[in-house]
Amino acid sequence: MDPSETLRNKCASCYRQFNKKEHLVEHMRTSYHSVHEPICGFCGKRSRSFESLREHLIGPLPKAECERVFRERGCDICLTILSSRNALRVHRDTCQLSYGNNGLSYRFANLGIQDDLRIDNWKTRAVALACKMVGGGSDGSLDLCAKVCITDEYDNILFQSYVKPYLPVTNYRHETTGIRPEYLRDAMPLRQVQRKIQDFLCNGEPIWKIRPQGGKARILVGHGLDHDLKCLELEYPASKLRDTANYPPLMKTSKLSNSLKYLTKAYLGYDIQIGMQYPYEDCVATMRLYKRMRSQAHRNENYPLATDPQNKNNFASWRQNELERMSPDELLAISRSDFYCWCLDSKDYA
Repeated sequence: MDPSETLRNKCASCYRQFNKKEHLVEHMRTSYHSVHEPICGFCGKRSRSFESLREHLIGPLPKAECERVFRERGCDICLTILSSRNALRVHRDTCQLSYGNNGLSYRFANLGIQDDLRIDNWKTRAVALACKMVGGGSDGSLDLCAKVCITDEYDNILFQSYVKPYLPVTNYRHETTGIRPEYLRDAMPLRQVQRKIQDFLCNGEPIWKIRPQGGKARILVGHGLDHDLKCLELEYPASKLRDTANYPPLMKTSKLSNSLKYLTKAYLGYDIQIGMQYPYEDCVATMRLYKRMRSQAHRNENYPLATDPQNKNNFASWRQNELERMSPDELLAISRSDFYCWCLDSKDYA
């Protein structure tokens, strides 16, 4: 095949090559490539997730030249390639976080209870939520929320309380939760916790009026939020959830979820959930991951999602022969993301 023909049929995003232009067009219809995918700082190839990008740079079969440059001046946490080794050293000082960055908060976060959740905290646009579960049912396998924590974007505790489950506890899972029967005896009932949290998240807006962008309702960050909200019997619009367990750039190449423990080590640079596990450290880790993803610098687009009404016919509105006459770069220009990139939240902070 003519090399120029191969280049003409090469995807401008993932660099996959096709024998025929029609195959490239079909690939672009279904791949949802966009500027929001993680990108190699050397060759410009885009990957579906950071795990895919990591494999491209330092995996079992990496791209040789990219691997060489990355090992010389690449950050193994955020996968950015810096301009020099000195720039890398400076960058690592801010990129490498630690468990104890928040000083005494980590040490004393689990000693007290803070159940005065104020709605008037206007600076809190996004909050993180985490729960610790005890076991119910005859075999102790039914998850019951026994402790909940909510933090703001600066690792401050906004709400922390033991929760009295509505069913008898048959397994306190003390080795990992640290929870004992006496902690739940006079704890706040589940229904009261639920009302406090929902009122705080809605921030004065009726839940049915909450919009994906703007408004007063808060963004809720967490890991496995569906499970936590189910255990709290709490409803909240999916458009306001930021879940590190199912955010495509943070998922495995197999499209399965990574554990929060792994994500924190890989993308923040420190360990959590060693021995006793506390909801506060989970809140801090998920919020830091969210903020790191939100800070990604991507090109602005008026309508960034494939589901935006303006983009629904991006490919369908063109005839097949017109699409086949487009260059790979032109095909990429009309392609849009099939997931909501968290960098779009930064517009609300501008």
